[in-house]
Amino acid sequence: MPSAQDLEAFSQILKTQGLAGGLAFLNEGVPHRYTAIFRFAGLILKNVCLHDAQGQRLPPFLSAMPLNKSLAQFIRPGIPFRTDDSSRDTRFAGHAYEDMMISYHGTALVLADGRLWGTLCHFDFSPMPLRDEAFELLEAVAPVVASFAVDPHG
Repeated sequence: MPSAQDLEAFSQILKTQGLAGGLAFLNEGVPHRYTAIFRFAGLILKNVCLHDAQGQRLPPFLSAMPLNKSLAQFIRPGIPFRTDDSSRDTRFAGHAYEDMMISYHGTALVLADGRLWGTLCHFDFSPMPLRDEAFELLEAVAPVVASFAVDPHG
């Protein structure tokens, strides 16, 4: 369970620095290169905000992608998705995305009415384990992120 201090720190950063600051905060505690918010737009997954630990610009192929080419397609409200290494994960043998996104740890962003809006995730193109505590923090802040991403002015 995330500490009250971590949750309060995240909330304050989100209020003062927006989504970019919130994602940077979450990324500090993980080995993954990227921490991001994506929203579902029909059969397309669109990037809303992305933090790259290497400080690079958003790669064009991460701006929008077919949902069926993303591991985000497996996320549902209350059903997160995690894989440290999709290339060794038997759930993906023979799938087109098997070697695209190697490490993916994501959780649902759900609207107040219960609809799935998007995902909050850590990912990398190399195998990357994620501590349970770091994933629990991701899940704990997801409702706040969902509200803020949809309406940053409250």
